[in-house]
Amino acid sequence: MSKGKMVIAAPGSGRGKTMITIGLIKLLQKKGYEVSSFKCGPDYIDPMFHKRVLNVPSGNLDLFFTDEKTTRKLFEKRSVAKGENHISIVEGVMGLYDGTANTSEASTYHVAKVIDSPVILIVDCKGMSYSALAVIRGFLDMDSEGLISGVILNRTSKKVFDSLKTSIEKMGVSALGYVPVIKDFNLQSRHLGLMMPHEIDNLDAEIDKLTDILDGSIDTEQLLEVAYGRAGTGNKTESESDAKDNGDDKDKIRIAVAMDEAFCFYYEENLGLLESLGARIVPFSPIHDEKLPDNIAGLILGGGYPELYAGQLSSNISMRQSIANAIEKGMPSLAECGGFMYLHKRIITDEAQNNAFEMAGVIDADCYYTGKLVRFGYISFTDSESRFMENDSAGKTIRGHEFHYFDSTANGEDADIVKVSGNIQYKAGYLADNHCWSFAHLYYLSNTSFIKTFIKKCRRFI
Repeated sequence: MSKGKMVIAAPGSGRGKTMITIGLIKLLQKKGYEVSSFKCGPDYIDPMFHKRVLNVPSGNLDLFFTDEKTTRKLFEKRSVAKGENHISIVEGVMGLYDGTANTSEASTYHVAKVIDSPVILIVDCKGMSYSALAVIRGFLDMDSEGLISGVILNRTSKKVFDSLKTSIEKMGVSALGYVPVIKDFNLQSRHLGLMMPHEIDNLDAEIDKLTDILDGSIDTEQLLEVAYGRAGTGNKTESESDAKDNGDDKDKIRIAVAMDEAFCFYYEENLGLLESLGARIVPFSPIHDEKLPDNIAGLILGGGYPELYAGQLSSNISMRQSIANAIEKGMPSLAECGGFMYLHKRIITDEAQNNAFEMAGVIDADCYYTGKLVRFGYISFTDSESRFMENDSAGKTIRGHEFHYFDSTANGEDADIVKVSGNIQYKAGYLADNHCWSFAHLYYLSNTSFIKTFIKKCRRFI
């Protein structure tokens, strides 16, 4: 049964959602609450910050990838309360109402409605004061379900907050506090989003300082009243203890999954589904390990930042050869985005300076930095010719997301890809009986037959 819950939202990106979310997670933990966290949308990096604070994985809630019923079950499964002090915090994506194809479908607001959660609106007051009331009023006018229950003013002073508090509360929402300008706390960004937690010096100490600031500027008791006030009885779903037994360890199929500094973009739901279907995930590092793990029947190369570690990846010749040999022998493999780049002959990080690094060489092409966003957004990914998906599979389409600044001299043309708007269609990727490689990040729960097919191929390979 779900207990306390809140969705942290804002009028747009870059308004402080991630900073305030991780600060609140830490603050509530310090106050003795058991916290579960989630991220709306397809983001990989924000959940890494949640995990850094919680020391447990954070989940994604995405209504493009999964329908309302499945999304609600994912939320309930990860937020099954063990006691009265349990609370779930969901970080929104973009602006509160920003969804697919310029609608509110699959938006943060849509997610909040599906899980029946109050929304805490973060209003960035940099460069304004009284005008913040107009922003709040506008967002309340669009709130057809009455979900917006509290407001936090970001990058402002106690004086400004105190002067606006009564006016905010007259609108029927709680004025929960403010966050001052914090000069020393900076979550730096690069082309794919925020820098990853392990790249930021003294992050844990900075989070502790942030938590102390929030403890003094946000009314935690009132925040909790909002979070628990709307918490419903929830739906009975399969909890961790109710999950089906997947058999003895000896029956599990060993699948090597690249996990290190270069390859770290994985949906927890994807990994969880793999394990629930009888896979044993065997982590390895293309940077640090000499070869693939022993006794594996499949290989997954996820996304990440291989371009930042191109020199180290290239220098690890034995690993490059180990992966190339395994694929040549027919080992089933999945590769997406960064993993797809690694399978190329070379990654060219700066053509002008001739910075080209040898990679696995499985794909006879180069990946190169374009200096601009090549593909971005939700997609459907269809294996129309059943090159990878089998004829008895339940549908040949799986949903995913693209976001990359690198391109390939030969992207492949085996999958039919359609942008969510339906106005852009193209062919890309390499599909065959034993592999599926492309720039697309795929979400397995959008078509579980995709990963079931992969596991079946792995079992045949043994």
